[in-house]
Amino acid sequence: MSQLPRPDPADDDEAYFWSALRDGRLCIQQCASCATGRHPPRPVCAHCGSADWAWRDATGAGEVWSFTVIHPPTLPAFADRTPYGAVVVRLDEGVFLVSNLVDCPVDELAVGLRVELALTRVAAGTDAGGDYVLPLFRTTR
Repeated sequence: MSQLPRPDPADDDEAYFWSALRDGRLCIQQCASCATGRHPPRPVCAHCGSADWAWRDATGAGEVWSFTVIHPPTLPAFADRTPYGAVVVRLDEGVFLVSNLVDCPVDELAVGLRVELALTRVAAGTDAGGDYVLPLFRTTR
């Protein structure tokens, strides 16, 4: 199990997203009015303003849309990992997720690189209720 920093979902809109990841699924919200996918989860569609939506399973396949390489100084929880790449992945469903690649040296990062979901379990701290699963990515094999 990885020792990466764990997420701290801030509200109920995010709770289902994190619960689905623990169940091995990547879910995104889809607006019931205009069919626009959205992430991060939120109660109202930014495109049309509708409050009607549903969760939809995503394939986890996509491409690196943008990236940056993080060098020290950084937050203490990430210091041992530097340098590392932070990527913006555009899922094939059209939504964007900010994440990391688990198998790609920073000098091989590239826009357009095909990636797939690599669910990664993160141990929760003693003050948390359980483990989390992060939606990280790996290059498509």
